[in-house]
Amino acid sequence: MISATDVPAEWAGRATRCQRLDMLPVECIARGYLSGLGLAAYNETGAVSGVPLPAGLVEASKLPEPVFTPTTKAAAGHDEPMTYAEVADLVGPDTAAELRRITLEVYARGASIAAARGIIVADTKLEFGRAADGTLVLADEVLTPDSSRFWPADTYEPGHPQQSLDKQFLRDWSTSIGWDRKEPGPRIPDDVVAAMTARYSALFKTITAP
Repeated sequence: MISATDVPAEWAGRATRCQRLDMLPVECIARGYLSGLGLAAYNETGAVSGVPLPAGLVEASKLPEPVFTPTTKAAAGHDEPMTYAEVADLVGPDTAAELRRITLEVYARGASIAAARGIIVADTKLEFGRAADGTLVLADEVLTPDSSRFWPADTYEPGHPQQSLDKQFLRDWSTSIGWDRKEPGPRIPDDVVAAMTARYSALFKTITAP
């Protein structure tokens, strides 16, 4: 991101100026709670991306501390879990250390802001690339409901799926109609779009409230 304001007048308020990056082939995920693919991996192995977790955790359990659980960045198909050692082998140990450090710091900052407004950030995904001069740059979306799990704190209760204020609502709908996750995807009905919009709007207003 370069600027959200320094854009041609005819695009003001609906455009941003960005730079192209050489993207790193790693999805950088920070998890503070156990859910989604992390829960599935834990139930199978007791670990997520090679990070061992305490026994006895259930769906939506809060982890003792946030963990870095990267995945591959697949050009097609599904992303696959990676261990930290695999990330280091792929991008080098110094870059791997920076990816982990920045990912956990961004998550901690976002989770703290959201918690003060009654919202839990269960996990989030970040992506990074290198600028032309080789600088490591945080890229793509950051702490959005498309890249994170957001739960209302006042209804949080581990042991079952949580009320979602993110794209999990759309995932659940697509599962309910039996979509096999192959293209072409189903047409999303207007009422589902409206419900998603309402969730995203409520989340935005809650987190950005003065």
